[in-house]
Amino acid sequence: MKSKENGAKRIKTPWPTKAAMEQIYDKNLWGNNDSKFYSGEGSHLPEIINPYIEVVTAFLKSFKAPITVCDLGCGDFNIGKQLLQYTKKYNAVDIVENLITYNKETFKANHLEFYCLDIAKDNLPSGDCVILRQVLQHLSNAEVEAVVNKLTHFKYVILTEHLPKGDFSPNKDIISGQGIRLKKQSGINVLVPPFNLNIKEEKELLSIDLGDGKGIIMTTLYKLF
Repeated sequence: MKSKENGAKRIKTPWPTKAAMEQIYDKNLWGNNDSKFYSGEGSHLPEIINPYIEVVTAFLKSFKAPITVCDLGCGDFNIGKQLLQYTKKYNAVDIVENLITYNKETFKANHLEFYCLDIAKDNLPSGDCVILRQVLQHLSNAEVEAVVNKLTHFKYVILTEHLPKGDFSPNKDIISGQGIRLKKQSGINVLVPPFNLNIKEEKELLSIDLGDGKGIIMTTLYKLF
């Protein structure tokens, strides 16, 4: 976060999202497991990722013919690599260029392609299903809205968000970066203002209670019109 003087007041000026996300990996703000890039415990703890991989794998295997997946915010690809085999094509997207370069060198398959894109600004690869796993929670409302507007190009969305347990006030705005809305007793709900995603069906796939007031990690499948 940058700041500048304005008379006696200091006005915070947000970093561009790309710079903020690059800093997270450069400074290991989500932790470190001695690998070059680490997307945090939410992408590595077995008690969190194993149930997720199980339910998403079951969804992907439910189709007679494999489908094309767009993983928006693929991170260090620790989860994507375990879903890859169940897809026709896997398009993995992240905003951090060095991370994407590393992923391209590390993970290889004929039906796998990595893209360095800003999902709020850039055109997305085509596909049948979007995976958005704990990505929107780090973005400002303006950026979330820009992403949500693009989801109508897909038939399915698998959305995972870290939310407060129980009732909460959805979609309080934040500055894009490392943090999420949990400290504001808020979380993302794409179905209500200001996002208002139109869907045909909604199905909860998974809810993991983190305990100790740390909230829940909710995964929901949306079928779009």
